[in-house]
Amino acid sequence: MDSWSTPANDEVDEVWRIVKRIEKLLPGYNCGECGFSSCREFAGKLVDVAGLVRCPILKQERFSGRAEEIAGLLGSSERTEEIVGVLDGLMADFSLSPLPGEPSCREDLHPFNPEARLEEGDIFRYRPLGCPITHFAKVLKSSQGVVTVHLIGPVHLLLGLPAPEDIGICLVLAFEGTICRGRRPEVGETVRFLPEHCMMQKVHSGVVVHSEGERLRIEGIDLKVW
Repeated sequence: MDSWSTPANDEVDEVWRIVKRIEKLLPGYNCGECGFSSCREFAGKLVDVAGLVRCPILKQERFSGRAEEIAGLLGSSERTEEIVGVLDGLMADFSLSPLPGEPSCREDLHPFNPEARLEEGDIFRYRPLGCPITHFAKVLKSSQGVVTVHLIGPVHLLLGLPAPEDIGICLVLAFEGTICRGRRPEVGETVRFLPEHCMMQKVHSGVVVHSEGERLRIEGIDLKVW
């Protein structure tokens, strides 16, 4: 694919609309015969019609004519940079960066520890459910058992302070940030995204519940990618 050249957002959106149209023209069996985990991922990797030979099901008579339609779509698109997770090798729809002036994306957490009492300004450590990495966070607000935080890293080591309290495992409920690379999704869409501050560069999935310009809120967070 072509290298990233920071195209206008409407151009990026058009490319990803074409990718979604190609995905719908593929058989949709997610069989893995092409070497990718899903038809969606295969659609995002295609750069020319020659790549369609990797899909044996598309050759069946019932899918006649679809290869030609895909070829037409490929000819009308300019592909963008792949956004790929380092840990899992999965392709993301976009990267999520912090809101302007903030150190990381905002995250909503639900601590599993019933004794955790967190207030605005508190710094603590925890481990997200499904992630092996300890996170360090600062509380922005806390209400009804949900804590909104910024990730700040182990700053106590730099300052020579004691380690923050470890409250155990937390469920990540939501991310909020801005799109820095990739396409702009629709509200209600299940997406794959790569948080810029993720130490493992692991692709996450979730559902877009709010979109305002480049600002997004994504809920239903899962480290399993759908």
